[in-house]
Amino acid sequence: MFYKIAQKVMFQMDPEKAHHLAMSSLKSTANSPLDCFYAQKFEQAPVEFMGITFPNPVGLAAGMDKDGECIDGFHAMGFGHIEVGTVTPRPQPGNEQPRLFRLKPAKAIINRMGFNNKGVDNLIANLKQAKSGALIGVNIGKNKDTPVEQGKDDYLICMDKVYEYATYIAVNISSPNTPGLRSLQYGDLLDDLLASLKDKQKDLAEKHGKYVPIALKIAPDLSPEEVQKIADSLIRNKFDGAIATNTTLSRDGVSGLLNANESGGLSGKPLNSLSTSIIKQLSDCLKGEIPIIGVGGINSAADAIDKLDAGASMVQIYSGFIYQGPKLIEDIVNAYRVR
Repeated sequence: MFYKIAQKVMFQMDPEKAHHLAMSSLKSTANSPLDCFYAQKFEQAPVEFMGITFPNPVGLAAGMDKDGECIDGFHAMGFGHIEVGTVTPRPQPGNEQPRLFRLKPAKAIINRMGFNNKGVDNLIANLKQAKSGALIGVNIGKNKDTPVEQGKDDYLICMDKVYEYATYIAVNISSPNTPGLRSLQYGDLLDDLLASLKDKQKDLAEKHGKYVPIALKIAPDLSPEEVQKIADSLIRNKFDGAIATNTTLSRDGVSGLLNANESGGLSGKPLNSLSTSIIKQLSDCLKGEIPIIGVGGINSAADAIDKLDAGASMVQIYSGFIYQGPKLIEDIVNAYRVR
């Protein structure tokens, strides 16, 4: 009930202003009696993924808490893990506003944020302050002004800095809002990036005395041949996991709606079937060798189960969480337990 009231108020506001208000409120109320307005307790459903035991299979997707400011608040809601970021080596403002748009009839969102974040050093300071013991994925990317050919260096810088504080590291090469980024999903650039990250992982594991798995986040706008090549590269480079998918450039299911012609990545309910299809293709190509986190368009427990049935081991939510609220977490966990 509280969330529906808050949502009604926030949906009258500019989406980005509403986001900042929500994050500020969550940050200020976490670890206080006021977290009773959103905290949830329910029977957990542990799942093994990339050698880690997660309390349940539902995570918060990257993009919501870019700078890791509200980890304890989201943990109180019952998320099994929280993926923060995308973070870049240097702070950057992202693209010009407006850059975030609701498509309420379709339960969808279009964003062209452009990796706006306060930089990796600020993120680390926030990770150190978290008190909840939440499992944290750190989603890393490259700065907009770093040439694609040198993008690998940005990923290695971020990986080096966050390794000690991350439960796992997600490598984002699939956002449609950083020019040229998606070209890293193909051919020699992909193989070089993955090989370099695995070499760095080995060095950091020895340095810190712990193994932090790394997962690759891919786009939904891929042909079957491209999915196969990415899978081959993941297996060849012994990556630990995959995350499918990011937002889409497609406008299927939203044509004619207000804001549908805005540029950027589409997320939410219209992405669901496309994302699930990519998960199935990727799972078939990986043949169980590498596990998958399924994300994209999950608006109900049934949507999440479809992704698990398609080959994912865990799921993440973002737009569905905005439209449905924290109860979606419990609904998915309950459905998973009886699946």
